[in-house]
Amino acid sequence: MGSTYENLIRPVFFRLNAETAHELSVTGLRLFQSIPGLVSLFRLRAYRRGMGGPVEIFGTRFPNRIGLAAGYDKNAVCWRGLSALGFGHVEVGTITNLTQPGNPRPRVFRYPDQAAIINRMGFNNEGADRVARRLAKAPAPGKRTMPIGVNIG
Repeated sequence: MGSTYENLIRPVFFRLNAETAHELSVTGLRLFQSIPGLVSLFRLRAYRRGMGGPVEIFGTRFPNRIGLAAGYDKNAVCWRGLSALGFGHVEVGTITNLTQPGNPRPRVFRYPDQAAIINRMGFNNEGADRVARRLAKAPAPGKRTMPIGVNIG
């Protein structure tokens, strides 16, 4: 990644417990995507960086082959910010019918020596109605820059 991440962001986040760092990063992406024009500017820069060109699979066009699986943006609150980081698609969720808290804490564990994280958060999410209302405000598939997948639990 970049020197800003390695020298500034990572050391700060590694001083926090893993789940707090995750929540802070989601909040940061929400703030970032709320500033007009920033997502488009960063997305263009990220897509030019060589993550592979566009690809079409089963009639769906992706800006590139790199996607983010469900579990990061559990409530579909920062998928636009994630697209600015260069992801060619984002899966949100896993969404359940009703709001649920997920597993008891602690539930995210770092293993820096193995460059690994274990996520045992469970299906903590705001519920299908809230997430559906949020996604209903997203541009139609042909008008946004990348596909959004929704995982249902």
